[in-house]
Amino acid sequence: MSKISQFPPLLVARATVLSLWGRVHFIKDCISGVEHGDDEDFVVFRKVILHPSKDQPEKPGAIFIVRFRFARFAAKTNRFLSLIPIPFIVAQPGFRSKTWMIGQKTGAFQGLYEWDSIEDAENYWTSFPMKLMKRRAVPETLNHEIRVV
Repeated sequence: MSKISQFPPLLVARATVLSLWGRVHFIKDCISGVEHGDDEDFVVFRKVILHPSKDQPEKPGAIFIVRFRFARFAAKTNRFLSLIPIPFIVAQPGFRSKTWMIGQKTGAFQGLYEWDSIEDAENYWTSFPMKLMKRRAVPETLNHEIRVV
């Protein structure tokens, strides 16, 4: 992934074009879902999908899961602030979807992303939106994993 492809104004421009083309959609009926983790139950509070283009694979090839606690602000504030990086996320190469969740016991946040490929998922770890999130996370609570679909 080139540094130019992670230049924030270019990411916003790409996200704007994707949205204008009708490829970006927020799923409203996912909000009541509960995902059961090892030691936490997560409630889904937002989901965005990017409809694939003709040159993308029919189905995602990788899942990227990140879990962390924010260093500052209450959960309600962080849920609101999590809207800010959406254009930077949907503009990432190979992005397919993101589901935002919050833990019922600890208030930990979890993101579940779908990507075209393992390489796209691996590249996301060092992307501009992940750098923003890493700055706001409590370091010892931050972990991620990548799974083949």
